[in-house]
Amino acid sequence: MAEADARSRTQLRRAVLSSYLGSVIEYYDFLLYATASAVVFAKVFFSTLDPLVGTVASFGTLATGYLARPLGGILFGHFGDRVGRKKMLVVTMTLMGVVSVLIGVLPTYAQIGVWAPILLVLLRVLQGVAVGGEWGGAVLMSAEHATSRRGLWASFTNAGAPSGMVLSTAALAGAAAVAGEQGFLSWGWRIPFLLSAVLLAVGLFVRARVEETPVFARASSDAAPSAPPLLEVLRRHPRNLLLSIGIGFGAFVAQGVLTTFVIAYAVQAGFARQTVLNALTVSSIAAIVGIIGFAALSDRVGRRPVVLVGALAMTVWAFLLFPLVDSGSTALLVLGVVVGQGVVHAAMYGPLAALYTELFSTRARYTGASLGYQVAGIGAGLGPVVFASLLQGSGSALLVSVVIAACCVLTVVCVLAAGETSRRGLDDTDDTDAQPATVRPRSDTTTA
Repeated sequence: MAEADARSRTQLRRAVLSSYLGSVIEYYDFLLYATASAVVFAKVFFSTLDPLVGTVASFGTLATGYLARPLGGILFGHFGDRVGRKKMLVVTMTLMGVVSVLIGVLPTYAQIGVWAPILLVLLRVLQGVAVGGEWGGAVLMSAEHATSRRGLWASFTNAGAPSGMVLSTAALAGAAAVAGEQGFLSWGWRIPFLLSAVLLAVGLFVRARVEETPVFARASSDAAPSAPPLLEVLRRHPRNLLLSIGIGFGAFVAQGVLTTFVIAYAVQAGFARQTVLNALTVSSIAAIVGIIGFAALSDRVGRRPVVLVGALAMTVWAFLLFPLVDSGSTALLVLGVVVGQGVVHAAMYGPLAALYTELFSTRARYTGASLGYQVAGIGAGLGPVVFASLLQGSGSALLVSVVIAACCVLTVVCVLAAGETSRRGLDDTDDTDAQPATVRPRSDTTTA
């Protein structure tokens, strides 16, 4: 018994490390593109357009990756629910790494004309497919290995997003420092994308040592499901799927503002690009701690109160963020993005990994959690495009704040409708939508 427990703990640690590193690598690549779209791509791939229009077009290519994420969730979710979580995670990591290297060697508009943005969009779509399949599998590897503190262990996958942001902004900042302004625009921006090959090798080495989750292994020993996982989700979990989309949408819109749109907005407001990237790096480090901390808190007080407080706080912060940036003060800029991303958004986002896992049954969980999360994630892709267009048309960020607040209200409504999920087990036999009991979760102090 003791030997089995020790093996279980070892596999949990490996699963959490694998999920975290995999998420870091996936989001390094995915968010590297997001940062580059705000500071580089408008000049490199859309150089013939007006600067503001070029920014909108650059954010448009960013959005294509988010639009492709649900496709990745469906595709890899199908096979992840049928043949296993681990195999799909190896495929998604490999796909993301290869695509990022290809972006790093992609010719510019000046070299091959219109084919440059076309190929950029195609590669961005493949990135979206990869990250769409990665998140669900990585979360399930941690959550389904855990026997307690599910929110904490699953949150390391979500913490990989700001960790990847730290790496991507640091890589871009380092490349800019080495290459200089002109060198960075001509060749320096390529270096961080090419470094993906090294991260890929490390990630695959760690991921290969993790076993399939015991929850899936037990479920797969039963008779094979009669319908494809996507149909199972649509037939048996339609309510939870819709609620999962609504719960995450506000968090993703806020994420798109805090990690992408605010970069371009602050640069146009007069801040140096490096100053903004430094502020974003600090806020991303704070977000790593915030996500894990709020997820751990959700194990004790429940997912719902933590996400609710975060969503309500973001509704207010949406109206404070842009005045802080417009102040011209570097300290207030840092305050705006650090509190926004590291505290307020972290409360909305941290518990979502466990919450999405708890909304679906085992043989449809990869597909259901991935699809709900990735459809909600479209908000982070479309947000910067919509907000850049609103800013261009009105010249004021007030309307942007109103839209962010409205999306957060949607999150509040859906969280209230979903109820509390933290007491639900993952070894389920009921594969239909359930109304989770609104109960106070236990203060779980045991170790997994």
